[in-house]
Amino acid sequence: QVQLVESGGGLVQPGGSLRLACAASGRTFGDYAVGWFRQAPEKEREFVGTISYNGNSADYSDSVKGRFTISRDNAKNTVYLQMDSLKPEDTAVYSCAAARSFWLLRRSSDYAYWGQGTQVAVSS
Repeated sequence: QVQLVESGGGLVQPGGSLRLACAASGRTFGDYAVGWFRQAPEKEREFVGTISYNGNSADYSDSVKGRFTISRDNAKNTVYLQMDSLKPEDTAVYSCAAARSFWLLRRSSDYAYWGQGTQVAVSS
């Protein structure tokens, strides 16, 4: 069982930055791929990015590639989502998810564990 808790959301101006954190319980977090997803009001959940169990690989959606960066510190059981050059269309609830896998996973259905989400609002 893995429990995930996101933090770091808030209100930021367009062009600004935020760093989200996803803290996990469990001693074997290093065995899990972690993904970030977001959901805006009245829209479907959207894949943002994913990082491999060891942090050596990452994959991003086209909408955030070059602006967002995922990293992880397995010693701290934490995965980070650095978001730069934020746009109003990035406004959403951001959630992290984990799955015991050696592969990068882009589909929400591949993930067994989810956090409760943290709100990000980009507005002037």
